[in-house]
Amino acid sequence: MSKVNLGVNVGGLQMPNPVTTASGTFGSGLEMTEYVDLSRLGAITVKGTTLEPRPGNLQPRCAETPAGMLNSIGLENPGVEVFVKETLPKVAEYGSPIVVNIAGKDIEDYGKVAAILEKEDAVHALEVNVSCPNVKNGGMALGTNPDLVKETAEVVKANTTKPVIMKLSPNVTDIVEVANAAKAGGADGLTLINCLLGMAVDIRTKKPILGNVVGGLSGPAIKPVALRMVYQVHKAVDLPIIGLGGITCWQDAVEFLLAGATAVSIGTANFIDPTVTMKVIDGIEQYLIDNGYNDVHDIIGLAAK
Repeated sequence: MSKVNLGVNVGGLQMPNPVTTASGTFGSGLEMTEYVDLSRLGAITVKGTTLEPRPGNLQPRCAETPAGMLNSIGLENPGVEVFVKETLPKVAEYGSPIVVNIAGKDIEDYGKVAAILEKEDAVHALEVNVSCPNVKNGGMALGTNPDLVKETAEVVKANTTKPVIMKLSPNVTDIVEVANAAKAGGADGLTLINCLLGMAVDIRTKKPILGNVVGGLSGPAIKPVALRMVYQVHKAVDLPIIGLGGITCWQDAVEFLLAGATAVSIGTANFIDPTVTMKVIDGIEQYLIDNGYNDVHDIIGLAAK
């Protein structure tokens, strides 16, 4: 039994602790059971799911960069129907709240996926990916246009009673404007940030390394940008935030909580240390104990006051 309260609520998503997994870095969770006790996670956020199966982008899809990585997966997945039938029941056995990241080639697709997942009691919330920089047919355009972000939120909300958490793109001039648009569309919470756009060039072949040319930059390199955006949005928009971007240890996670995040999501660090989520949960708890706090809410947003 924990000595402190770690439970948080993100727009209706009740989490036993504030640590989840970044979509696309943890599979469905089933791939990580050798390393992680899935039942200890605050929530399992599964890989992006679309209406129809997606083959993903051209190879190569990943490239290492200083203090990070580039990825251009392109939302490869078997489609929502296969996910619901084959994967969801297995993940649900572990008892942790399940957040399904959804995407679409157009706004109507988001609504259709939401409607299918609405029927599944094992799904606790939807994370709406309007920011994936790898998808040519919508993701980038939706995430950078406040009006389209608002419209997407409205369409998803119209098709589900589950909490809707909008995952925002950092590739914008004013993140607060986009966050306000998500709120205006009815979003219950926000996830920020998704990847920054980047690329790499092979000096031997004189060509871009990624098959898609550009990809998403993640990892420690983007942490200062992510922290800044979480701080800005927390100060300006009255919605709970799941903060992510370069979190590799419990100290990073505490920084995000202090900056205003209600919960945190671990992404690229899972590739480096598959047990990192467990260490972050333990570290947050010990930090609270060491600093005389009884509840994780006592530190949320302290740096923004």
